[in-house]
This record gives sequence, structure tokens and C-alpha cells, in this order.
Amino acid sequence: MSETEKKPIGQGVKLALEMGPLVVFFLANTYGEQLAEAYPLLLQLGGKIFIGTAFFMVAMAISLSLTWMLERRIAVMPLVTAVMVFVFGGLTLYLQDETFIKVKPTIVNILFGSTILIALYVFKMPLMKLLFDGPFRLDDEGWTKLSFRWGCYFLFLALVNEIVWRNFSNDFWVNFKVWATMPMTLIFMMFQYPVMVRHGIEEEAGEHES
Repeated sequence: MSETEKKPIGQGVKLALEMGPLVVFFLANTYGEQLAEAYPLLLQLGGKIFIGTAFFMVAMAISLSLTWMLERRIAVMPLVTAVMVFVFGGLTLYLQDETFIKVKPTIVNILFGSTILIALYVFKMPLMKLLFDGPFRLDDEGWTKLSFRWGCYFLFLALVNEIVWRNFSNDFWVNFKVWATMPMTLIFMMFQYPVMVRHGIEEEAGEHES
């Protein structure tokens, strides 16, 4: 295998790379005051949510770098998410306004959800097929169902984020973002398993012959 070819990584490693920056965000926000006492330079960032945001951005950059080193590719959704973290995180720190990092999940999820649904109903393109066609093989009806469900789920996440950050404390929002959103997503994915079973297709033997 050449250096430029994709190197598949295990689901555990992939999950760790996705969850890592969120866990760093949680820890830096939770222990922001202690970090500032130990490293006074961090006081220039502001309160602990600003310290958490800075650590989040650094951890996201490290996660992307490791993903590229391991797979020689970065999937579209993690890449878009990372760009939004850098943009909204940068605005949060520069303007000293925590609103930007809080609305980032809302905007990202609206972007994903609306793009998937518009592509499905306007252009008749089930985008989930492009995202998941490697590990999963489904018929057209299966990809259509998954695309509709994922589109709706992303919009649901956007709505939930708006409710949480507007009505609860910063610490509650950070905890929810890290420890509730991912389990919710994993549960949602589990509920899609019957669709994947019903609409799964067998790979043709010739596809692996060369």
C-alpha cells in the first residue's frame, strides 16, 4: 500500500478522534480556573469557557492531523465541523463573546440537515450514500430512508442546542454537548440498524477479484 492510499482505521480509534476534542473542551472548561492559576498566561483568554474554547481548537487541529496521518484523508463532515470550530472559536476568543461557540453546533447541524434534505428532495440525491457507501451497501430505498432520517436528526440537534444554551448555564451546556449529544447520536444510529438490515445488498463476488 502506498503512502497516498487510504488506510482504514478501526471504529474505536475513529470514535476516540471524534470525541477527543469534546472531552478536552469539557476538561478545560471544568478546570479552567485551576489551569489559569497554574499557567497565568491563560488568564488573557478570559473566563473558563474561553480557555475551554482555545483548548478545543487546539485539540481539533491535533485530531485532524492524526486522522490525516492514519487514513490519508479527512471525511467531509468532520472537516466542515473543524472549520466551523476554528471560525466560531476564533470569533469567540477575539470578540470575547461566548455566544459564537454556543451557536456553532446549531449552525453546523442546520447546514448538514438542510443540505441532506435539499439534496434528497430537490436533486434526488441521497447524500448518505456518498458518506457511508464504503462501510455499508444499501439499495436506493435504504439510502433514501437514511438520508431523510439523518437530515431530520441534524435539524433536531440544532433545535435542542438552541434550547439548551439559551436556557441553561455555560457548564450545563458544555456537559450536555459532550456527554449527551454523542450518546443520543449513538442511540439514533442503533435505531437505524433495522433499515440497514432490510435494505442491505450483497457485494458481488467480482468486486473483490482483480
